[in-house]
Amino acid sequence: MAQQTLPVTGREWHLVARPDGWPTPEDFALVEAPVQAPGAGQIVVRNEFLSVDPYMRGRMNDVKSYVPPFRLGAVMDGGAVGRVVASEAEGFAVGDAVLHGFGWREYATLDSAKAVKVDDSLPLQAYLGVLGMTGLTAYAGLLEVGSFKEGEAVFVSGAAGAVGSMVGQFAKLRGASLVVGSAGSPEKVRKLVEEFGFDAAFDYKQGPVAEQLGKAAPEGIDVYFDNVGGEHLEAAIGALTLRGRAVLCGAIAQYNDTGAPVGPRNLALAIGKRLRLEGMLVGDHYGLQPAFAAEVGGWLREGKLHVEETVVDGFENTVDAFIGMLRGANTGKMLVHVQG
Repeated sequence: MAQQTLPVTGREWHLVARPDGWPTPEDFALVEAPVQAPGAGQIVVRNEFLSVDPYMRGRMNDVKSYVPPFRLGAVMDGGAVGRVVASEAEGFAVGDAVLHGFGWREYATLDSAKAVKVDDSLPLQAYLGVLGMTGLTAYAGLLEVGSFKEGEAVFVSGAAGAVGSMVGQFAKLRGASLVVGSAGSPEKVRKLVEEFGFDAAFDYKQGPVAEQLGKAAPEGIDVYFDNVGGEHLEAAIGALTLRGRAVLCGAIAQYNDTGAPVGPRNLALAIGKRLRLEGMLVGDHYGLQPAFAAEVGGWLREGKLHVEETVVDGFENTVDAFIGMLRGANTGKMLVHVQG
């Protein structure tokens, strides 16, 4: 067996209570757990970066969904990148950089089939963001689900977030006539225009979304990428042109509500406009991975993408990073840099 000296224990985060509304630190526990030596076909990875994402909030509820809920009293999981520190698997050597789905822990023992080796000539954390699930979500949602074509106008909600910031840039690089974004602070609005290259942006907290969108895109929009739901979706339905498309990727405005969700009141407009509103899960689009990696990887190497990350240092701060992400404390991808 190829390995470095493994620690006896490592820290991991457990869900100990199902949140009612907004998660609180009391819903989680930081636990010391044994680090298991690898069995046949397995590797041990020391995680370097962990991802915290909006979809994880849904997994904290005990409801049937497209992905099983987190179990109470057990370690959680999510995207992570790190380096192999022990291997009993052919093709994986100590020191290899890998991407896998066993985050929320310092050390992960897993079947090698559930890990992917990555090129560490690029920053490892990129594989949790622009070159990972986040980037593929933006790419597939815009191009495959949204059927975006050169010359079309695009509106993105949650545009300063990890997915939204990529959608806008991909649209510009693919020849959009107009890219508009919404965000939740003047500083994020400034970044969208000055750093991410959006043509226009607005702070949804400063007035009705429909009114602000109408000023930013007076001739309407062809594609709406929805990370928020609620008022934003209603405004987009009003602004979409004939045969416009809405990509329903997230509804973060509703994730922590305890009351009845607010839905669009103008859905009947979809009939006359012949709109297409389609939900998306990135797992349905892994067939795009080769094209995505080639095109987006090329943009990244050529310096054509502005990638911004909010990195929280310290594994012990993972829950704070997660809750902060839900409250909009991040610009771009929210990551945890594991220390130890």
